[in-house]
Amino acid sequence: MNARLPKLRVKAKLFRGLADPSRLAILEALRGGPRNVSQVVARTGLTQSNASMHLDCLWCCGLVDREARGRFTYYWIRSRKVARILEVAEGVLDHAYERLAACRRYEEAKR
Repeated sequence: MNARLPKLRVKAKLFRGLADPSRLAILEALRGGPRNVSQVVARTGLTQSNASMHLDCLWCCGLVDREARGRFTYYWIRSRKVARILEVAEGVLDHAYERLAACRRYEEAKR
C-alpha cells in the first residue's frame, strides 16, 4: 500500500470539512479575529444551535481553538495556514469563478 495514501485521505477529509457552506461561513467570520457564538451567528445568519454544532466540529478537527472568557466562549482560527487556505481559494476564484459556478459536477446534494 502506498505510504502517502492515508495522508491523502486525511487531506481529503480536510477539504470535505471546508466544503460545508456553514463551516466555511464560520471560518470566514473568524478571519476577522476571535468571536463568540452570538457574534458568529450575527455574521453568518446560522442559527445558534447550528453554529455551535459546526464550531464544535471545527474545534474537534483542530481547525479552530476556543477559550472561555466569563460567560462566553470565544473561537478563533487555530493556524494562520487555515486562513491562508481561504485566501488562496479567493485567488483561485479570481481565475476560475465563471467555470466553477457553471460546473455541475460539484453541485451540492439536494436535501
